[in-house]
Amino acid sequence: MSTRKKVLLKIIILGDSGVGKTSLMNQYVNKKFSNQYKATIGADFLTKEVMVDDKLVTLQIWDTAGQERFQSLGVAFYRGADACVLVFDVNAGPRDPETFPFIVLGNKIDLESSRVVSQKRAQTWCQSKGNIPYFETSAKEAINVEQAFQTIAKNAMKEEEDVDLAGITDAIQLDKSEPSQSGCSC
Repeated sequence: MSTRKKVLLKIIILGDSGVGKTSLMNQYVNKKFSNQYKATIGADFLTKEVMVDDKLVTLQIWDTAGQERFQSLGVAFYRGADACVLVFDVNAGPRDPETFPFIVLGNKIDLESSRVVSQKRAQTWCQSKGNIPYFETSAKEAINVEQAFQTIAKNAMKEEEDVDLAGITDAIQLDKSEPSQSGCSC
C-alpha cells in the first residue's frame, strides 16, 4: 500500500470583472453553471480534493473580485498562493492582441535582501514573450516608477496612433469645381 500525504494548495483566480472566474470555479468544484451574473465582493473560495501523484491534494481555490473597487483587497488574498489562474474573455479584448501594449514591473527592489526573482530571470521571461518592456521598481523609494509609466503611456499612444493612421485610407477632396453626382447642390 502506498503512503498518502495530504497537501493543501492555495490557487487564486484573477481577471477582469465578468470574465467568468466564479463560473469556472463553480463548474470545477460543484459541476454547476448559472447564467445569472453576480459580482464577487472581495473574494470567495471553495475547496476540492484531488489525487495528484498518489497524494491527496486539497485545492483551496480563491475567486477574487474583478471589479476595480475591490482590487485593493486582492493583495491580502494573494499571500501564500501556490499558483495563479489568469482568466480572460475570448470574446472581449484589445483590438489587436498581438500589438497590445504590456509592461512588466518587478516591484519592491528596496527589499533587495529578500529577493526571490532575479532581474535576469524576469528579463529573460519578458524577452521570451516578445520583448515586453521590463522595469525593476520601488514604489516606496520612487525608483523607476515614472519611467515605467512613461513607457507604457508612450507605447499605448503609439498603438492609438497606428490605429488612427490605419483607418485613413482615401483622402476626401472638398472641391466645388466638380459637378455634384446627384444634382443636389447642398
